Order: sequence, then C-alpha cells, then structure tokens
Amino acid sequence: MSLQAGDLEHLVDNIFEIDSYASKMGDDKNIVTLSFSCKDKQPAEDLANFIEKGYGFVLDADVPPGEQSDGTYKVFVELERDNTVHENIGELLDGVKKLTNIEDLKYRYYKSFRSQEATMENLTNDVPNDPNNYGLVATESNLNNFKNFFNKSYVEEIAMNENILRIKKKYADELTFEFIDFTNKDSIEITEKFNTDAYPEILFLTKYLGEYHISKYGDKLVFENEDKALIVKRI
Repeated sequence: MSLQAGDLEHLVDNIFEIDSYASKMGDDKNIVTLSFSCKDKQPAEDLANFIEKGYGFVLDADVPPGEQSDGTYKVFVELERDNTVHENIGELLDGVKKLTNIEDLKYRYYKSFRSQEATMENLTNDVPNDPNNYGLVATESNLNNFKNFFNKSYVEEIAMNENILRIKKKYADELTFEFIDFTNKDSIEITEKFNTDAYPEILFLTKYLGEYHISKYGDKLVFENEDKALIVKRI
C-alpha cells in the first residue's frame, strides 16, 4: 500500500542532517548525503522506500539494520552534488513534509551545532553544489561540527537531538546539556555573573571531557576550543 499524506505524522524528527555522514556510493565531494531520524524501524523503511521510488534523482535511500543509541532509526539518502542538487533537495523535502505534516523542517549541515530552516536560500548558501568547493566548506565547518569541537576528548559518543547535546563516556553516566549558543570566543554575550562555586563541577567536567577551558556564569557553562565557544546548561 502506498503512503498517503500524513501517514508518517509524529514518526519523523523535524531536524535532519546534510553531509554529516560519508557516502557509500562514491567520493563525498561528489555526493550529498541526507539523514532523517525516525521513531521506529517500519516508518524508516517506509520513508526510504518512498524516497527511493519517488525521485529519479535519488542515487540511494536505505535504513541501516540497527537502531541508533537514542532509539531512533536513520534513513540515509544520497544525491549527486551538481547544479541541480538544491532544487532536488527542495523537491524531496516537499514530499517529506506532506508525509509527516511537518511544516518547520530544519537541517544541520556537517553536524553543525545550529540548525537552519530548510529554505531554498539557506540550502543554497550552506550546501556546496560544486565538488571542487566541498573540501573548503568542510574545512570551514570543522569546529562548528559538534563532534569535531570535542576533538580533545576521548568520549564514546556525542549526539544532538533538537537542542539537546548528549555526551557518553565508557563506564560513566551520560551527560546531557541544553544548547544555548555557539560563537567565536571574543563574541560571548553572557549577563550572568561568574560562578565562584563551580570549581568542583568544572573539575569533574575536565576529567570527563578533557583539557578544555571551562567556566561557569550563573547556570551557564562555557567550553572553549581554539577560537570557538560553546554555551550550554546542564540537564
């Protein structure tokens, strides 16, 4: 039975990722990857089947057999990186919106901390359609990538779901944070006062995450790596 409008309502996350995962079809500079998160395996398989059969420009759409650590299932989609890729993504997203009744689809490019509205303007600005420009964009996105930001750490897993950052270290409890801001170190804007009682927490976080410069203002934690600063709250 073919899918109808609204059949996947409440079953697909409204934030998806672009170019966060390596292509299995070819070189990353030539292939754009999209990844959607679904709440169960069957909706994921239904979405992958809909995408693969419904759009001739899709090179591949599949669902890995295992669930993610947060219990969701990924749908991976691959498209050719060429001068039609932005329009192709837009057309595909129109179909996903109809199936899910999600009007505010957003994306993270290259595992960025910030999600963007999936408008044609944003897609055009963020997603390189020229293979020769892909490496430059990926390099510029390096520390904006929530996994690369913690490149000094030996944690087992780092994931973001909407505005919640989850960090897991082997043989230790998971840490969860509410994402507040990500900015250049010299552009931090915090009105709260420096928390002079936070030393034990900062010491714990340093041991857990590694040698980052960590400070606390009110209930906001600031992690610094090179010229970048991540502002979060513990949950």
